[in-house]
Amino acid sequence: MGSSTRRSLLLGAAATLATPSLLRAQQADYSPRAVPDPVETRRNLSSFERIDWREHFESLGVATIICDTTSRALHFWNGTGTDYRLYPTSVPMTDELTRRGYTEIVRKRVGPTWTPTQAMRERDPTLPDFMEAGPGNPLGTHAMYLSWPAYLIHGTHDTRKIGRRSSSGCIGLYNEKIAELFAITPVGTQVRVI
Repeated sequence: MGSSTRRSLLLGAAATLATPSLLRAQQADYSPRAVPDPVETRRNLSSFERIDWREHFESLGVATIICDTTSRALHFWNGTGTDYRLYPTSVPMTDELTRRGYTEIVRKRVGPTWTPTQAMRERDPTLPDFMEAGPGNPLGTHAMYLSWPAYLIHGTHDTRKIGRRSSSGCIGLYNEKIAELFAITPVGTQVRVI
């Protein structure tokens, strides 16, 4: 048997063995609705769904952000609707820590400092009273403060948190993504957390 015949035979056998796996992969339902219970099994996977801002606001205002805690995504539209962006996020650890409703961006800060709330310190007494900006700071490189006290949209140095229930109430983004969002989001941007 020649080397080209053996090679053809081996390639044919490999293709035959792989066919059932390929068929199963093509027939699998990968839609967001097919993902199992998100609380129990999802890790860093977001099942993004496109959202229409008109379902939540009467106008775009100076800009609009919708934070979807179910799909773990932040949707941004500029004031003219010509710039739409979608970012993966971290979301609060529990429903009790999740505040939903309408708010707005009231201030922004590069290199935010962090002061854990009393409730955070009660849950974890090892937290510091205060933390300067820097690599260990859980607010990452940029923060946008909401009109709700102690709620922010901010970065994170711990990239494992994105796509997970991992915050004490805030919405977290990769540092590169919060820097991008920070640059295009004016103070006064309307925000809805759903």
